[in-house]
This record gives sequence, structure tokens and C-alpha cells, in this order.
Amino acid sequence: MTLAQRLFRTKPTAQIVAEGGRGEGGELRRTMSLWQLTLFSVGATLGTGIFVILGQAVPKAGPAVVLSFVLAAVTALFSALSYAELAGTIPVSGSSYSYAYATLGELIAWVCGWCLMLEYAVSVAAVAVGWGQYLNSFLHSLFGWTLPTAIIASPGQDGGVINLAAILIVVLATWVLLYGASESATANAVFVLVKVVVLLFFCVVAFSAFQAGNFTPFAPLGVAGITAAASQVFFSYIGFDAASTAGEEARNPKRDLPLAIILSLVIVTVLYVLVAAAAVGAMHWTRFDPESTEASLAQIADLATGSTWAGLIVSFGAVIAIASVVLTVIYGQTRILFAMSRDGLIPRVFQKVNPRHQVPVANTLIVAAFISVLAGFVPLGQLAEATSIGTLFAFLIVNIGVLVLRYRSPELPRSFRTPFFPLTPVLGAIFCALVMAGLAGVTWLAFGLWMLVGMAGYFLYGFRKSRLNAEVV
Repeated sequence: MTLAQRLFRTKPTAQIVAEGGRGEGGELRRTMSLWQLTLFSVGATLGTGIFVILGQAVPKAGPAVVLSFVLAAVTALFSALSYAELAGTIPVSGSSYSYAYATLGELIAWVCGWCLMLEYAVSVAAVAVGWGQYLNSFLHSLFGWTLPTAIIASPGQDGGVINLAAILIVVLATWVLLYGASESATANAVFVLVKVVVLLFFCVVAFSAFQAGNFTPFAPLGVAGITAAASQVFFSYIGFDAASTAGEEARNPKRDLPLAIILSLVIVTVLYVLVAAAAVGAMHWTRFDPESTEASLAQIADLATGSTWAGLIVSFGAVIAIASVVLTVIYGQTRILFAMSRDGLIPRVFQKVNPRHQVPVANTLIVAAFISVLAGFVPLGQLAEATSIGTLFAFLIVNIGVLVLRYRSPELPRSFRTPFFPLTPVLGAIFCALVMAGLAGVTWLAFGLWMLVGMAGYFLYGFRKSRLNAEVV
């Protein structure tokens, strides 16, 4: 077998599914229901995006920001439908990594897995970094005091020494995850319900101060403004694929994974549109400050009620939202590494399962330690922004994977079929490529450096240790 054949050798779908749930020393436990899977995806998606990005997008589109959220949702929907088909066909924990292994070969699967590490590990560290700021806002509103800057900012940033707040939220999420998948899903469900209730509360408060005149003119910056804002808010939808990382712990993965992915996208879209409409209706779009977005929803809530108690509740919702994102994203990262370790591409320690709690304990602790170091000590800068390009690349691979698997293995049983095939995955791939093309040059540079490190890791370790390649040596 030539080098090229080994690099692009695919792993049989039947083998991937048969190995599902199996690790070293035990198996993952199938406990998650459709409801829990859906809330996992909602938990990973519905976070700082709506609390922060809305304030940045409104000045670009004006009241038509509502259409920007719809346009971004349609863009995400193409990839979501492709994810749903592959999740129902290959219901395992590896998400797009496993889908790429079955359709495009080992090297592409590694690249996809490496992109997912960028998406999950670095993005959750960036989210954790912001948790201290929201916590301080909440504490100031409630008690009139805040935590010292030295322990809520990274070294070199605004007098920061160590971001203990970021480390704390990572440690708390890890503690929950070590108890088991079912317990983690229950905790996440509580977090998600709280932040959904808070966002609905905001809508009620904001609509009480609704002024129809705030929507005139509706699109002051034209179509260009709507599309510019849509490109920005698209990243608020990243995370809907989280359910696909729980494929080996779902009770009925073939039925529930596709439904959870689609349902979570619908739920998040409805909430985003409602919140955007309520926010613009309560405060004229020209009053949104793109340089001060952290408390935009809290500011609107206070403005609508004429007091600070409403903003306090919204700030509390932001604190809970970030906690939920940290929990679900760390979970997803560990399950992807679990699948990669089982294939031999990374060390075996990541696939060891604790027989008591039936979770990959060592895997979870290693991931938590890595994220804690990033969140506590490293100013993430452009590397955090590069998570977007890593996510889009994974989405692109999934869309292509649907096309390849349909033509290569049309006989495979599929619990969900992407409608309007092949148009839907083709459009999904095109939209992902277009959004990637519009990203800044420095983001592409950071992504290129990340890929170089990944390629070195693959050829120094993964290629030599691969279980699939070992069969032909």
C-alpha cells in the first residue's frame, strides 16, 4: 500500500459503529435522552453570543439585525442538516472527526480532529476568561463590590496576574463531568433552563418598553449592513453540533442525534430573533455602542424598567450561560479525544474509562488542566478568533462527507436524510467557504500555524501509531 493510500484510507462505517462506547477498562454508559441531547447542543450554543454579539451587530444592520440572525441561521442550517444525516448514520462520539474518517480518510480525519481541538479547547478557554467580567458585573450590581483585577484577568492584561475566576469555572465544570454523563446532562439542563428563562424575562421586560418607531427605517444600512451583521452573528450559532459528540452515550442515537441537532438550532434561532426584536424595540439602534457590548442587554433591561433589578437578573443569566458553555464544550472535547485515542492517533490514556462512573476520567482531567492553563495564564488574542475558522473547516468537511458517503455507500441505513440532496450539502460547503474567505488575514495566519503543529503531531505520532495503518504494516 502506497503512502497516499495509507494517508487517505477510510475506516469502515460498520467498524466505527461497532467500536462505539468501548474504551480501555470499560464502556461509556448510554443514558442520554433526546431532551438531554437537545439541551446539550443548546447549552453549547446559547452563551456569550447573544449577550455580547448583539451589541456589536446592531450598529451594522440597524433594526434589520433580526433578518441578520435569520440569514445566519439559514447558513448554519445547511451544515446542521448534513450533521444530522451523518449523526444518524455514524452515531459515535467523534463527531465530524469520525465522519471524516469514514468518508475522506485518516489524514483529513486528523485535520478535522485538530480543528475541533482548536474549536473546543481554545474557545472554551476564551469563554472562561470572560466569565470573571460577567461575575464582577453581577457582584457589583448585587453587593456593590467587585473582585480584584489581578485575579480576573490574564497576565499582561489590565493589571492581571492570574485569572483565578476562569480557572474556577473550569474546575467546577470538570467536577460535574467526573460524576458521569447523566449527571452532567442534568446539571446542563438546569443551566440551560435558567438562561432560557432569563432571556425570556428580558424579552418580556424589553417588549414592555417597545416603541414601533425604533424600527424605522428598518434597514438604514441596506443589504450590505444585513449581510455584514449576519457574518458576525453566524458565530453565535456555533455549538449546535455538540449533540454529535454524545453519540456513544445516547439511548437511541440513530433517532435522537439528528432530532437534537435540528431542534437545538430551531430553539436557539427563535430565542435570538425574539431577543433581537425586543432589544431594538426598547432602545433605538443608534444608541448601541459597539465598543461597550458586555452589558448591552442588562443596560436595556434597566432602561426599560427604570431600575437596576432587571439588569441584575440579566447579568445573572450571563454568568449561568457561560457556565453551561464551559460544561458542554469540555464534555465534547473529551469525547472527540476519546474517539481519536481509540483509533491510535493520540495516546491511549485518553480512552481509559473509569469503571465506576463510566467516564474517561484521565482524559477529562488532562483537558481541564490544559484549558485552565490557557484561561488562567495566556492572553488568547488572535488564537481565540481562529476558533471560528477551525469550526467552519470542520463544517465544510461534514458537508463534503455527506456527498461522498451518499455516492460511495448508498445502501447504508440512514435514520435521517438531508433534504434536497445534493443541493443542501453543496450549499453548506459553499457558505462555509465564503464565510472563511471573509475572515481576517491574521486569523488565517493563526490557523496556518495551528495546522503546521497538527501536521507535525500526526506524522511524528498519529501516523505511526494508527490502528488502521497498523493492519497493513
